[in-house]
Amino acid sequence: MSTLIWIVIAIAVVVVLAAVIGLRATRERRLAQRREKAQELRREAEERSVRADERAALAREQAELAENERSEAEKVGARANKLDPDYEE
Repeated sequence: MSTLIWIVIAIAVVVVLAAVIGLRATRERRLAQRREKAQELRREAEERSVRADERAALAREQAELAENERSEAEKVGARANKLDPDYEE
């Protein structure tokens, strides 16, 4: 084989190796970016979950207060009915 053929083969091997290494580096960068995005989404999901839990606790508290108010209103209404001479059951 002539020297020219060996040079062409060597250049081709170098080009292929460079392409493989370049593709691998690109793939690794994409994976790192996807990992970062996933981490960011997990943080956001956790924050939303915490906010949802806080809102649910507040809603339960408000429902309890409303139920207490309703109970008090019924007691006051019953007392008013007992006092009202015109009220008939």
